[in-house]
Amino acid sequence: MQYTLKKSLGQHFLTNEAICKQIVTALQEDSIHQVLEVGPGAGALTKHLLKLPIQHFKAVELDREKVAYLKLNYPSIADMIIEGSILDIPIPFQDQFTLLGNFPYNISTQIVFRVLEWKEQIPVMIGMFQKEVAERIVSKPHTKVYGILSVLVQAFYEVEYLFDVPPESFNPPPKVMSGVIRLKRKAEPVAVRSEKAFFTLVKAAFGQRRKMLRNPMKPFFDAAVLQEEIFTKRAEQLTVEEFAALTFKMG
Repeated sequence: MQYTLKKSLGQHFLTNEAICKQIVTALQEDSIHQVLEVGPGAGALTKHLLKLPIQHFKAVELDREKVAYLKLNYPSIADMIIEGSILDIPIPFQDQFTLLGNFPYNISTQIVFRVLEWKEQIPVMIGMFQKEVAERIVSKPHTKVYGILSVLVQAFYEVEYLFDVPPESFNPPPKVMSGVIRLKRKAEPVAVRSEKAFFTLVKAAFGQRRKMLRNPMKPFFDAAVLQEEIFTKRAEQLTVEEFAALTFKMG
């Protein structure tokens, strides 16, 4: 059975065996009792995962053709495939699980927000992104790519850029370099007044990233608080901890 590539789903299938093995090696550095693979496609990573001592494995795949292909070629996981989108399905395990995948690039940022939503149950995530997105997630203050994604993820996870993946590692080759990153949940996430307040504050701050914080922050703080020196800075100059501390001063 052959399969077709669907541009509408952002499909770039990983064909480089060495890269697959690197991802699986990185995965084995932590305990892997339960694993959810996002977008297994034709099974490039799946076939390696099936050799590992994983107690419970599941894969979520939106493309019906790929689901049929996986069931035919890897019959042992026929009952472990969830047909649907990671963005729509309910959380697939009751307990802690590792999430990994060669993420469809057109929804990769949304997948990160899904991980944040499920963070109480996801201690580790290993994902393939466009390099530009991967760098944004792991970037630090005072850089051009440091932004909403960087701050929100790093409040709850330690981030690590693992390695580059060149275009020729895929079929079809994307027009950009890719990168694999790992998130490890922090034992002690930063303290915030509430996650809702934190998310709202960070999104508003970077919504006008070239302006002093005093401008975008007006709706959230009393006039007296806005006179503090920190509000003369721009969003990209604040650390994750500084954003978190500001939530306690919100009106």
